[in-house]
Amino acid sequence: MACNSQAPDTKREAKSDNNNELDSLAQEVINETLRSWEAYKQHAWGHDVLLPLSRSHKDWYNEPLYISPIDAYSTLKLMRLETEAKEIENYVVDSLNFEKDVKAKVFEVNIRILGGLLSMYELSGNKLVLEKTEDFANRMLPAFDTPTGIPKYWVNLKTGLASGDTVNVAEAATYTFEMGILSYYSQNPAYYQAAKKATLAIYNRRSEIGLIGDVINVETGEWVSKQSHICAGVDSYYEYLYKSYLMFGDPDLGHVWNESILVINKYLTEEFDDKLWYGRVDMTSGELQSSVITLYDAFFPAILALSGDLDRAAKLQETWNWLWDKYGLEPMVYDYKKGTPNYPVYDLNPEIIESTYYLYHFTQDKKYLEMNKKFWSDIKKYCRTEVAFTSVKNVETMGKRDYMPTFFFAETLKYFYLTFSNHQGNFRFNDYLFNTEAHPFKRNSFDKRQVKIRLGL
Repeated sequence: MACNSQAPDTKREAKSDNNNELDSLAQEVINETLRSWEAYKQHAWGHDVLLPLSRSHKDWYNEPLYISPIDAYSTLKLMRLETEAKEIENYVVDSLNFEKDVKAKVFEVNIRILGGLLSMYELSGNKLVLEKTEDFANRMLPAFDTPTGIPKYWVNLKTGLASGDTVNVAEAATYTFEMGILSYYSQNPAYYQAAKKATLAIYNRRSEIGLIGDVINVETGEWVSKQSHICAGVDSYYEYLYKSYLMFGDPDLGHVWNESILVINKYLTEEFDDKLWYGRVDMTSGELQSSVITLYDAFFPAILALSGDLDRAAKLQETWNWLWDKYGLEPMVYDYKKGTPNYPVYDLNPEIIESTYYLYHFTQDKKYLEMNKKFWSDIKKYCRTEVAFTSVKNVETMGKRDYMPTFFFAETLKYFYLTFSNHQGNFRFNDYLFNTEAHPFKRNSFDKRQVKIRLGL
């Protein structure tokens, strides 16, 4: 009897100890986020990127677009760093002007600037932020004025002149999520319809076996490269098919996702060395062409889990966890048959951390919590600097590279924080969907009846 009566107390104590550890880890991530943000403010304020080793800055273009702060906002807000978040919001409203003679990469500014500003509006309710968001989207739209509806690579934010006829699939069709949200907020379906047209333009050019290529000409609609994969250059196309379908209930996107995932799992998967891999195949024949993958592919367990395929998600996650353990960080490009990194850089990427967070949510298996603890420990060990965090130029030697990508604020730190603070109940995973840059949007912000009207479904 005595033993039985003590057992619940022992369990409570163990749970309490575990929660105390997680509270400490969550607070540590907040502290490191704040430290890195203050380094950005001191050494790179007003510019796009912090260079942590030289304590300097870099801009993406000939004029800065304030990308790091826009990317950082939603993370700071979720961490309840209200003073820092408000400072960004005030700067966006008072000082940020997109009337710049800058050729911006349409894909990159969509997920970072448009996505970040939309999330800023949702989290703040500031109508002046929405005005800036619409202004920016209107500067992007001329890129979509092509014979196929697929946007060009560049657009000049001042003149609207678009250029660059060749784009990869991610650059072609990663727009439905942000532009659907903007159509809802603005009650103007033009944004979503432009994005959806681009997505369907890719899907409608699939091969007879249902696969798409990875590089396309926006003028002619001809495939420039017929390699089919889920790697960098295609990844977020698939991500947005499912997330946009979940958010808006557009049956057309649901159909494209259902058809696409079937052929992905049929043709791209390969068991090698007792591990599950997604390789590169010919879109016409489905024959394997390459065993070269990118660390961006580690997002896929998250989408598999979100769509209900937990078994395959768990198996693929084990593959990526193995690759991380092989080096202590992931190489950017890796050949799984040769067992060598083709490009050994680690850029503070979040994808494996994101998938771990998703799997922890869906399974509540503590092994995923332990995974993200390990990833956080390794990133501190190899990437932490005196002022912030920096990329690694070679995971075999762990030599540092003077660059802190904007997605480190937006994604990497956020997914660590959400993992470690999950037990606190401050953020309910099921209430939100993230864009590919991890900017969160509440699902119930989008009334399904209004969605049909505002997005023009």
